[in-house]
Amino acid sequence: QVQLVESGGGLVQPGGSLRLSCAASGSIFGISDMGWYRQAPGKQRELVASITGGGSTNYADFVKGRFTISRDNAKNTVYLQMNSLKPEDTAVYYCSVHVRRREGWFQNYWGQGTQVTVSS
Repeated sequence: QVQLVESGGGLVQPGGSLRLSCAASGSIFGISDMGWYRQAPGKQRELVASITGGGSTNYADFVKGRFTISRDNAKNTVYLQMNSLKPEDTAVYYCSVHVRRREGWFQNYWGQGTQVTVSS
């Protein structure tokens, strides 16, 4: 009853930029923490960035200064602006959203994933 739809992935050259979006819809009373994770083939899923309901952000060391996480509460959407992309950023990127359901309980949801490929 809650859906997350990701968009914005694709193929980009090293040094290029992409903006990922993740929009939540459905039986939502409110959203607290949101985050972006990524997983490359043969590797564990890792946290890229997170943002709390109050707007506090946290970044993995490997993206500090290059990526920016933000949110639009009116649209139930979290964004990841990715600049100065490197080949090692190539991965499937997943959004994570902590939702308070209108029915009264909390649940965490994952997006379907969007492929980011950084290559010449």
